[in-house]
Order: sequence, then C-alpha cells, then structure tokens
Amino acid sequence: MKPVRVSVVQAAPVLFDKAATSEKVVELIRQVRQEKSQLALFPEAFIPAYPRGFSFGMKIGSRSEPGRLLYERYWNNAIEVPGPETDMLAETAKEADLFLSIGVIEREGDFGRGTLFCTQLYFDPRGNFMGKHRKLKPTGSERLIWGEGDGSTLPVFNTSIGRIGGLTCWENYMPLARMAMYGKGVQIYMAPTADSRETWQATVRHIACEGRCFVLGCNQYVTRDMYPRNLETIEELDDQPEEICPGGSVIVSPFGDILAGPVFGSEDILTADLDFSLITRGKLDFDVAGHYARPDVFQLTVNEKGAKPVKFE
Repeated sequence: MKPVRVSVVQAAPVLFDKAATSEKVVELIRQVRQEKSQLALFPEAFIPAYPRGFSFGMKIGSRSEPGRLLYERYWNNAIEVPGPETDMLAETAKEADLFLSIGVIEREGDFGRGTLFCTQLYFDPRGNFMGKHRKLKPTGSERLIWGEGDGSTLPVFNTSIGRIGGLTCWENYMPLARMAMYGKGVQIYMAPTADSRETWQATVRHIACEGRCFVLGCNQYVTRDMYPRNLETIEELDDQPEEICPGGSVIVSPFGDILAGPVFGSEDILTADLDFSLITRGKLDFDVAGHYARPDVFQLTVNEKGAKPVKFE
C-alpha cells in the first residue's frame, strides 16, 4: 500500500452545545483537508462534551434537582444515530474526501429513549455512515450517565486505506476487547480518550507493539473557562485545575515509535504518514492473533449479537 496520511484533532467542543460544536467540527475538518489527510480522528465524547468534574447530583441513596436539570441539558444536546447531525457529518466527510471517526454522546432512539451512550461514529469519503462503536464499559462515575454497549458494535472496517477500528479510552485496558480488535486484523487502531496522564502514553505505545498496528490516540484540550457559566451545578468545577484536560494526543507506529505528538497545552492537529510495510515487518516475530497465538491453550469467544431489552414478534 501507498503511505496513508492521517490526522488527529485535539480540540475542545463548544461544551454542552451540539449545534455550535457541529459547526466547529466542519471547520476543523476543513483544516484537516488542507493537510491532504485521508482520515481524521476526533476525541471521545466530542459532541457535545465529556462532562469532566460533574456528579449530576448523584450520591448513593439520593439525587438532586439541579443534577437532573444538568442531565436534561446533556440529553437534549446528545444526538440520535441516524439523525440530522450524522447527516451533516457524512456530508462533511464527503466534501473533504476523507474517512472520519468522531466521538459523540448518542441518545438511544428506541426502547426507553432515556439512555445515553458514549459512541464512536465512522464515515467514509463518499458520505456513507459506516457504523459505530458503543463503549462497552463506562469507567467509574461515567456509569452514572452512560449505558453499556454490546458486542454488536465492535467493528473493524476493511477500507481502501486499511482496516480501521478501535476502542474508547479505558476499554483499551480490557485485554479481551483488544484481542477482538486484533482478531479482526485492525491496522489503524483508533484510541480516542479522556485520559491525559503519562501512563496513557505507555498504553497506546503498548497497544501498537502488541497489535503491530498504528495507534491514533486522541484527546480533547479543555480549560475551565470554556464551560458555560449558566450550567447547573457549575460550582462543582471550582476545585478543578484551570486546564481540566491538557490533551496528550499522539500517533504511534507498529514498533511503538512516536510519529507525532504527544501535544499538551493547546488545541492542535497532528498529522503523520503511515507506512504499512512496518506492519508486515513487525509481524515477522510477533503476530498476536496469528503465529504468536496458542489456540490449543487459549481461545476467545466474542458475542456479537445485540442485547435488546424488548423483543417484538
């Protein structure tokens, strides 16, 4: 394959505002296109926000009315898939002639219609919605506001620029979930995140070496003054640092070498050219789902059936 140029977008949404954030996405994708990139990755929960610092009024055994109002605002600014926002994203990917992966908060459009999911969406350069990945296991207090995905949204897409897939944030600490990606032959591994710590850099470099794949780590850059002052329970941010999320986006080769980044302290667009021959060379001595596997000792079974709460016959 010819080298593939990819870009990772480290930016902040217009927090809790899906319309304004969608407009910002369009502008950022235009900037990516100026780099002649064939793929753009945006962070976890970019539309409308990763609500760092908020408890949504939840304590064990009690809830608060301001917290419920904040959840209502968050729910109103989440998106349905498909919906007008996904149509806009698809059209933008088509205009820019690139593959697009972006993290959104998805409002469940069937069944109870009250649950939110942390979802990564995928679009191709022809403006087609390729599919989505719902985060399997929200971490810590994320479980207060997000539901769990299931095995029906664990895709790796076979595209003209390679096999694209990945996991979101701390799902990448789930060895079996990673193995599912490797078993599907992922070559460009998306790792959108909300983790800006040094240990995350070690994680994405390990995944690159383990999977012999390119890893795109993508985080937001968010400061405390970006939050609307009229947000319910805004006082919860008083003890947060000024840089609520300093970034740390990075692009890593199949040998664990850093190709771009990591970038901290600002919004930025990281770009790198991916040489796929490195994948082949790396698998000479290590192919985790191939000759380095021991199926006579270990086997992984992945349930890709959707777990629906109601069946209509």
